[in-house]
Amino acid sequence: MKKLYSLVVICLFVSCKKETPKTSPVIKKPVPAIILTDERKVEIDTAAIGTFKSETLKQFYIASENQTVWGNLAKRKYVLDQLENSDKFGLDPEDYKASQLKKFESKIGTLNDKDLATYDILLTYNFEKYLSHLYKGKLDPKKLYNNWDLDEKVFDVNNILIKAFNKNKLDSIVDNIQPKTETYKQLLKALDIINTFPDDNINSIEGVEKIVLNNTNSALINIKKRLLYWNDLSGKDSLTKIYNQKTFEAVKRFQERHGLASDGVIGIGTIKALNYSKENRKKQIIANLERWRWYPSELAENYFIINIPDYSLNVVENKDTTLVRNVVVGTSKRRTPVITSFLKTVVFNPTWTVPPTILKEDVVPAMKRNRNYLAKKNITIYDTSGNTVDPMAWNENKPNNYRYVQSPGYSNSLGLMKILFPNHHSVYLHDTNHRNIFGRNNRSMSSGCVRVENPLELAQHILDVDGNWPQDRIDTIIASKKTMSFKITKKYSLYQWYWTAWSKKNQLLFRADIYNLDSDLYAKLRD
Repeated sequence: MKKLYSLVVICLFVSCKKETPKTSPVIKKPVPAIILTDERKVEIDTAAIGTFKSETLKQFYIASENQTVWGNLAKRKYVLDQLENSDKFGLDPEDYKASQLKKFESKIGTLNDKDLATYDILLTYNFEKYLSHLYKGKLDPKKLYNNWDLDEKVFDVNNILIKAFNKNKLDSIVDNIQPKTETYKQLLKALDIINTFPDDNINSIEGVEKIVLNNTNSALINIKKRLLYWNDLSGKDSLTKIYNQKTFEAVKRFQERHGLASDGVIGIGTIKALNYSKENRKKQIIANLERWRWYPSELAENYFIINIPDYSLNVVENKDTTLVRNVVVGTSKRRTPVITSFLKTVVFNPTWTVPPTILKEDVVPAMKRNRNYLAKKNITIYDTSGNTVDPMAWNENKPNNYRYVQSPGYSNSLGLMKILFPNHHSVYLHDTNHRNIFGRNNRSMSSGCVRVENPLELAQHILDVDGNWPQDRIDTIIASKKTMSFKITKKYSLYQWYWTAWSKKNQLLFRADIYNLDSDLYAKLRD
């Protein structure tokens, strides 16, 4: 084991406390009355409604005095078309009984009163389910993940549906309730794009570790086929085993679309991305659409948005991206949590307290070998009374009886700055004492917190609202090595989210699913 490389990576690790976020109460509005036309309508037995065990459905039919409502052909046709074509939004038509409803419609003129009532209830129940899925997703992230901290999305489907029904504006309801964010729109476009690709039957690429320009390798035939399939390689190609310049440029385009180092070297990461089939990429897009429905439908005026698998942070103000930063995120074992919050405080010259895991796995073994180990790291030991403990008097049999605090400074594990925001996971944005890691392609390296490139520039940007934060003021604070905290007066929301697919300029873009969430989510969507 390399001598305590751990504190090279150690000091980057910050343990996260997991708590269950509180949910906000649901406020119910009075359900408006349904305006019925003179078309055929029948009484509905409330027992038939009760079999669905849905309070929403019950209230809907109370608004119509328990009479059928879908007598109008145009309204029925709109609902049926929506459910039958729900796959264009990444949903499954059979989740909404599209085939069964179509059969009912085919014999609408011969249905007896009981069957007509059944058809009416099924139309309402499934259309409301469809609208709810479009607005806030099919699944509940709080039941899937214990490290996701998102505000609950409340959806009063009856009010929205009945008002559209009464005003004959059903055709606008689907567009109005879906997320307004640009990434969501790009995902819908990505689904359109991938559906234009033919079925792919290209063999998997195997046995490749590294191919560089002008190499000869039999795997290049299938590599070229895949590049042609995804339109990264254009025109005709002889499909030879030689890695020529044209293929080299195509590989770089493919790598750039997938967030890989676009160096033209065909390695394990590039092969893994090439081996994704059309069907698997489509599933990935659908999983990301579901995820984006969990997020707020509209974003704040000013915000930080972090895409965890893309290792990126964008500062957006008044719909304009003002700063872009590379970031480092948590490993697959110590994941960066998904959070919606707001920025609160900038702390310059922060201290760092060694968390329990690092204490147990790294610090204690090192201290047993060398009592001066912590002193070299500028870490002071304190007892329960807050008194400084000499390393030689440290009790190695009771290491948890102490606090271990690293003093502020350039080499502090948190670097020179951290940004705090309310959350249940004890995570924050911060600098690092290993500032050369931002050039790496894979930056899943922390214990949950997000490390930011060039953090002092970021701090100045968000603090300098009235011109009171010139660079020399920050330089003076840093030089003092005193811990100082400053409230962020400008309102910034924080969106620390996870997405691995989108589109841009009619091109499909993907990122490695570093926490292996996509395939599992898709499987749950189709359960």
